[in-house]
Amino acid sequence: MNTKSTAWAAHLPDAAYRVLFEEATEHAGTSPLNHEKRPGTFICAACHTPLFTQETKYESGTGWPSFWQPLPGAVATKTDFKMILPRTEYHCARCGGHQGHVFKDGPPPTGQRYCNNGVALVFVPEGEPLPAVRDPG
Repeated sequence: MNTKSTAWAAHLPDAAYRVLFEEATEHAGTSPLNHEKRPGTFICAACHTPLFTQETKYESGTGWPSFWQPLPGAVATKTDFKMILPRTEYHCARCGGHQGHVFKDGPPPTGQRYCNNGVALVFVPEGEPLPAVRDPG
């Protein structure tokens, strides 16, 4: 673990830190964001970078908040070999915090499902100011 990621521990709840910087996965069906339907923006729980909007959120039936498209330049991907078959993991392009995995079984227009850990996100309702993007220290 690098020094930059450990610096985030002071700014995050334990569960969020484990998901974002130790690549843990929260249990399906546990995030209140699964049921969030208001217009707004989903930001990285660590650095507050905007990642998704409500317009791209949909009910995937998986138990995790799911989106068919991130905001431009918001996420980066890498191949995850932790399971039997390789998967595509995505993370916040700014701080590197693990968000979830992207699959090719989503709805039109992209056909992609960005399956996100709810503890890795914060929802900001439309009309409320987005918090300033932050660094760990």
